[in-house]
Amino acid sequence: MEFRILGPLEVVVDGQVVPIGAAKHRTLLACLLLRANHVVSVDELVDRIWDGDTPHRSKATLQTYVMRLRQVLGDPSVIRTAADGYLISVDADHLDLIRFTELAAAARATLASGDLPTAAELYGQALTLWRGQPLVDVPSDVLHREEIQRLVEHRLEVLERRIEVELSLGRHTDLIPLLRAVTGEHPFQERFWGQLMLALHRSGRQVEALEAFRQVSRLLGEELGVGPGERLRAMHQAVLRDDPGLAPPERSPRPPARAVPSELPADLVDFVGRRDVSDRIAQRLVAGDKNTAVPLVTLSGPPGVGKTALAIHVAHGVSNRFPGGQLYVNLRGYAPGPPMSTVDALTRFLKALGVPPSQIPLDVEEQITLYRSCMAGRQVLVVLDNAAAAEQVRPLLPGSPGCAVLVTSRDTLLGLTALQGARPVGLDALSPDEAHRLLSEMLGARAVLAEPEAVKELAWLCAYLPLALRIAAANLANRPGVGNYVARLREGNRLDVLVVDEDDEAAVTAAFDLSYHALKPAARQLFRLLGLIPGPDFTVEAAAAVASLRLDESQRLLDRLAAANLVQQHSPGRYHLHDLLRLYAEQRTNVEENPGSKVIARSNLAAYYHHASAAASNTLSPGSVRLPVPGAGFVVTTPLFADHFEALAWLDTERANLIAAVAQAEETGPLPAAWGLADALHRYFRGHRPGGEGVTIARIGLTAALRSGDRRAEAVMRQALGALAWDSSGYGEAVDQLSLALAYYREMGPDEALVEALNDIGGVYGETGDLPRAAECFEQALDVAEKVGLPVGRAVALSKLGTVNLALLKHDKAVSLYEDALAVFRALNRRYDEATVLTNLGMTRLEMGQPDKALPCLHAALDLRTELGSLDGRSNLLDNIAMVYLHLDDLAQAEEYATTALAQARETGSHRPEANALGSLAEIASRRGDQDLARQRLEQALRIAQEIENQVLEAGLLTELSIVHRKVGDRGRAVELARRAMAMCASGLDPLVHKRASEALALALDD
Repeated sequence: MEFRILGPLEVVVDGQVVPIGAAKHRTLLACLLLRANHVVSVDELVDRIWDGDTPHRSKATLQTYVMRLRQVLGDPSVIRTAADGYLISVDADHLDLIRFTELAAAARATLASGDLPTAAELYGQALTLWRGQPLVDVPSDVLHREEIQRLVEHRLEVLERRIEVELSLGRHTDLIPLLRAVTGEHPFQERFWGQLMLALHRSGRQVEALEAFRQVSRLLGEELGVGPGERLRAMHQAVLRDDPGLAPPERSPRPPARAVPSELPADLVDFVGRRDVSDRIAQRLVAGDKNTAVPLVTLSGPPGVGKTALAIHVAHGVSNRFPGGQLYVNLRGYAPGPPMSTVDALTRFLKALGVPPSQIPLDVEEQITLYRSCMAGRQVLVVLDNAAAAEQVRPLLPGSPGCAVLVTSRDTLLGLTALQGARPVGLDALSPDEAHRLLSEMLGARAVLAEPEAVKELAWLCAYLPLALRIAAANLANRPGVGNYVARLREGNRLDVLVVDEDDEAAVTAAFDLSYHALKPAARQLFRLLGLIPGPDFTVEAAAAVASLRLDESQRLLDRLAAANLVQQHSPGRYHLHDLLRLYAEQRTNVEENPGSKVIARSNLAAYYHHASAAASNTLSPGSVRLPVPGAGFVVTTPLFADHFEALAWLDTERANLIAAVAQAEETGPLPAAWGLADALHRYFRGHRPGGEGVTIARIGLTAALRSGDRRAEAVMRQALGALAWDSSGYGEAVDQLSLALAYYREMGPDEALVEALNDIGGVYGETGDLPRAAECFEQALDVAEKVGLPVGRAVALSKLGTVNLALLKHDKAVSLYEDALAVFRALNRRYDEATVLTNLGMTRLEMGQPDKALPCLHAALDLRTELGSLDGRSNLLDNIAMVYLHLDDLAQAEEYATTALAQARETGSHRPEANALGSLAEIASRRGDQDLARQRLEQALRIAQEIENQVLEAGLLTELSIVHRKVGDRGRAVELARRAMAMCASGLDPLVHKRASEALALALDD
């Protein structure tokens, strides 16, 4: 569990962000984390949570909050109760504030010892932990007043020291962009102005250094009525006389600080043997010391032979030869479900190498380029485990010498040998002596000495494969007598499967057979059917479904299987099968189960996932499941979700299993489960986990619907694809898919699906500037909703008509429509829709010149989205808040929200919100006088608008570019850009954008 407070509050458990939805819960957690590992008194917590407005029975309410927060975190021991308060227990590596403090202290100590390069690197590592304004999403004025300001000042001190060290290292030219940004962000911090003047002077830009002094002098005089301080005046005089003391030191700069990943899994304590092959692999990996090529070793062999264990063992042994770190990823080439994608693997590696998530490109080719750039000049060992094909490996190969790559696979990957010069290493079973030594380690020397011949035969019966030997040893842990165990292995004439041929998987079945046949029939059947579960792991409920069991029976039998080492419990209530055990289970299923029983098992499993997903999705967003959830051939036991937190957590945990279940249903049946499950998951992926997975399952669902000829299912899948395309600014595909869905819905008669599709396609038209057609769709949706009696669809249509009236500058009408819709959503507890309407209402208030009324609406919407854990629309909302702060001339707050909006948009692949956020950041730069930066940001945004073919967005950005060019005196260019914007609006495209373009043109012509 990791906690992050140097930016928005984040809790990360097992790599997944856990949303802390309630505002008071976030404040409580923030108060505890700011004093991590120290008791915070109840009185102090009450004061900061309620900010002086203390309710009756506040202490009892605080106890409830603590209880709820413990439930959300999933580990009650993290928050401890003390005599007079509470304490949160956090390791140093699991809280960014502690890590920041420790790195800054280490940097100071290193600096005192005279090691400037290392000090600069440590300061840089400390500063990279900051993700923005600390606890920006925690609503406590007293906390921000008393604690956050102190943290910000500490950061500025560390930043100042880092810049001083960098200046001492002669990196003055590289520092100029940073110092310009810092002086813009903190204009009254004279220390940074002095550093900027020094960096400019050392770079031979004396005129700019003097201009910087004039700029800060003017700023201090106009804003504060004071002049520059003594240090800044002294710097000014030194620059004027070109003081030799300002000359840069003669020192070679070091490369910038870099993160050092250390991702290798733990080595086996009882690893034995393999000395020759270990040495051979190690020698090939370190051969890059004397070579310009990147050493690449492929380690191949059958399942269960110990490839992963050997690779990790060797990697640990040579890790000291790779001071740049070690990267590790399991590519899941032979695991159930889809293998890890190149994008996912590269994203993990780039984050480990220190690239902020907001700076990771969406395009895979750009990711590969960035990855190889990050690896240049480093000495990093890359371990790629469980690769299925050379195509999985190639994008992950570094391009520069100094690194090395070790790949494991069941395949020999000869393509890597032919084209990338890989050195292949084949791995066979252990030698008899090595197998004997492994059994000695696991069984103990006494047991081996007591029955040496039985131990030798056991090793032979297990085909000398490490996995089989470990399972056999585990089976013997509670059963005395190796000889008896070996005798039972011989029973049933199963020795005919022990020949190790090219299909080596069969060689290990003897060890499995004994464990399997020792089970009672019910446990054997459950084990067989577990092989039909497609995902990477499963729960007690899923096991119960696939075998038509009660939950208590499922739990009892899973405990028995775990005791026999035929399944592994990797976390409470969650189990998985080793790849080879899964193959064995599938083999037993094919031998012992008839086709009908397999069909029933798959159908029951699909029904469980469908019912559970529908329950979770309807908890997140009531009414979001559009297709009926059919009955099942058994009693489906679905999880009970107390609130949307639990529903979202279940969906996040089961995500890989659910995607695999959709794919399995389309491939092997039942087909209705494919589109039904895809429908049940649509709102989850769209609202909470945007990206390619939602599109993937919708396409699979559409394929299943087309195969079966179910037109309603086809319409629902097309509507899902259209909505997802709209979210990613793919307007053409959105209109195509939604138009087809609409045609089917109209044939079927008026209902809720027709209303929703009309609202969706109207939204696409509105976003692309076709307001008449958008209004027509919304009016039709409203008419159908009123006739059929659909209050939610009616309210959505009212809200959508509000957006049209806002674009037409009919503000009062828009407000009236929004308020009508808001009343319905609140009455029906539709909180997601409530957040959307509050956002639109806030922006209408802003257009009416009422930023003081806009801000509460937008912050209320943000609180709702945060509480719901919804990413859908969040980047737009953050940017909208930035726009309000711009109207209030609070540039610092505006920049904070716009920067966060940009990072969110890039992380979720939302192109239009990305362009909007860039536009807001451009206006901030323009107001601060940096027209060049403003122009660069607007041109970036304009390229995005043109790529997604959004003319409304493009016209608005052209207008803003016109204003920037007018400010720098380029009247001709300003007029040209404004006229281009006007021309785009000539066909009635968005009157609001037309009005602004017209005003920009008038200003340019008047100059």
